[in-house]
Amino acid sequence: MKETTAQQAGESAAEAAEARKAEGAEVDGEPDATEGVDVEEPTTAQQAGEPEPAAAEEPAAADEQAVTERADDVAEDEAAADVVEAEEDAIAADLEKARAEAESYLDDLRRLQADFDNYRKRTLREQTARTASASQALVARLLPVLDNFELAVSASEQSRDFDRMLKGVEMVLGALREVLEGEGLVKIEAEGKPFDPERHEAVIAVEQEDTAPGTVVGIVRTGYELGGKVLRPAMVKVAK
Repeated sequence: MKETTAQQAGESAAEAAEARKAEGAEVDGEPDATEGVDVEEPTTAQQAGEPEPAAAEEPAAADEQAVTERADDVAEDEAAADVVEAEEDAIAADLEKARAEAESYLDDLRRLQADFDNYRKRTLREQTARTASASQALVARLLPVLDNFELAVSASEQSRDFDRMLKGVEMVLGALREVLEGEGLVKIEAEGKPFDPERHEAVIAVEQEDTAPGTVVGIVRTGYELGGKVLRPAMVKVAK
């Protein structure tokens, strides 16, 4: 299309120049209108009707290359944007998953804490109840001993008989020991045995013949064990 237009323009210019020359020859004294005006002569290629390939093809090729480069750039930008969007979607999905797991762990921890609090309270109540029950049982077993003490005191006030009072106290003491032994109380045997710092408490060191040093030779206060554990160590005299 561009080549045909250029050819037509060249031919029109040539025809106009020839017409003006002819008119100038017919009119005397009238200057030639084409004088002083440069008229573009058609090139050989235009006269022959052939296009000039370099002038028409080079701009078109440059335009096509620029369009191709812009298209490539746009495609690269779109691909990079797609990659970034995919990465952002993956990060958002991972974050949402992590949040859900954190909420689940927090709920488990809260339930565990509530269960532990309930267990602690229940255990405390049970221990308190067992202690109260044990105390009630022990007191109930000690009530007859208390009754015997009251009878012994009342009888001693009426008769003033020392032997009867002593016998009554011994009976009460035996009943008390029986009750305490039933609860697991055991007397610590100390006299004549080697000194044991875990079960004995030395208060006096004495010299005694025919006795090895470190042997318990006397008891100042009786010691007791309860349930296999030392409830109170025995106060003893130890030979030196």
